[in-house]
Amino acid sequence: MMQLNWTEILLGLMTLLGSCGWFVAGKKYKQEVEGMKTDNQMKKLDLSSEFAVKFKELIVGPLEDEVAKLRTEVKDLKDAIEGVYDCPYRDDCPVRDKLRKQSERDN
Repeated sequence: MMQLNWTEILLGLMTLLGSCGWFVAGKKYKQEVEGMKTDNQMKKLDLSSEFAVKFKELIVGPLEDEVAKLRTEVKDLKDAIEGVYDCPYRDDCPVRDKLRKQSERDN
């Protein structure tokens, strides 16, 4: 039977401990990578939320205001156009003639 000397035992233990350390370090590395991925996803969500708020504030809000103003102006214009038919000068009305010509041109 072969006898093991202390050097071989010590070398075996060091190899075993090194392998365990390598395994633990690998798991720790994977956990760190997962943590970084989660942090990056949270940052993306924060940026997306911030983008949505800024987009609404700088683009959507002013556009909604402008659309509301345009709707009011179109309503006022429609009311004015409908008022042309009640005008005592409607037979010689230049506005009515211009609107009729534009309508014919558009069709």
